[in-house]
Amino acid sequence: MKDRRSKILQIARSKGFDAVAAFQPENVFYLTNFWGEGIAFCNNDKATLIVPKLEVLRAQLESIDCELVASNRGSSLIYTFLNEAKGKAICGDNADYLTVQAIQKENSNCNFIVDPDTYFESRMVKDESEVYALSNAAKSLDALFEICVEEIKIGLEERSLQAKLIFEAAQMGANIACYKFTINPLIIASGPNGALPHAQVTGRQFANGDMIVVDLTFRYASYVADATRTFSLGRATTEMREVYNIIKDAQQAGIDCAIENSSCEQVDRACRNLVSSSGYGSQFMHSTGHGIGLEVHEPPWLKTPNQQVLRKNMAITVEPGVYLHGKFGVRIEDSIIVGEGHAQNLNTFTKDLLVLE
Repeated sequence: MKDRRSKILQIARSKGFDAVAAFQPENVFYLTNFWGEGIAFCNNDKATLIVPKLEVLRAQLESIDCELVASNRGSSLIYTFLNEAKGKAICGDNADYLTVQAIQKENSNCNFIVDPDTYFESRMVKDESEVYALSNAAKSLDALFEICVEEIKIGLEERSLQAKLIFEAAQMGANIACYKFTINPLIIASGPNGALPHAQVTGRQFANGDMIVVDLTFRYASYVADATRTFSLGRATTEMREVYNIIKDAQQAGIDCAIENSSCEQVDRACRNLVSSSGYGSQFMHSTGHGIGLEVHEPPWLKTPNQQVLRKNMAITVEPGVYLHGKFGVRIEDSIIVGEGHAQNLNTFTKDLLVLE
């Protein structure tokens, strides 16, 4: 925790701040190891965690190297925080208008500015414990893909497979990590549903000849891994195999480029150029990848244009896809740790096309 606090304070001080104050649960956890309602205030490597009284006992058990302050919920938390923050120029992460307004209204003794980029900049490069958590999260996804091989059958509903995978993940100690723009925790998209990159899980039954996109995101020790495999059921047409192999090759090209000092745009172009040269460029309609960590999607963004340089131990996904409306989709995705000269792929489940019976 102390190393993380030192890192984020160094970034904040380079921008003219004296301290940081985290309201978002991801950032509270990053600074304190406590995930819940509260405010983490960090100044000179010292962390104060302000929590409602109902969270005090849990915060005592979970937080690391923090001074714990109990408060009532709501506005009392803000008043308690302001008392701790007197005379400081503070970098905050809270973009909630009413909260910021309340702070500014009561704030005559400190300067509170919202700058969430400071937090993302610190979180992008992972430490050893974060890489370990991400590695274990990725292993759980590999195990769930093995379960897919056993469970996917003609007549099984998309939602039934989702339920099975969520149950098995919970048994492994993994937690759901929802993407806020979908109402389902996973993407299970069969047949024509697979042509929707963020398809909602439905009651559609798997049919002979389906391509089935399975996109999994789960947490382990609060960190999110993200991986996708596309399976074929019963048979795969020549077109399906062609598209699959294009995406497989494109993804490998992106992974090979995901090394220290490459730019995000270079990784995106490595994937996109191969897909485009094969005639499917217009069907590759999303960015190549994104950062992972305490959120499903966080910086850096692997897209064009984006000249941001990759740094060692950044955690990213590489996930090209092709989506043919009314027919099928193919996406292959792995969780990757950027390295010197080569990337570390956290997922080991095969990327060969599996035609399930």
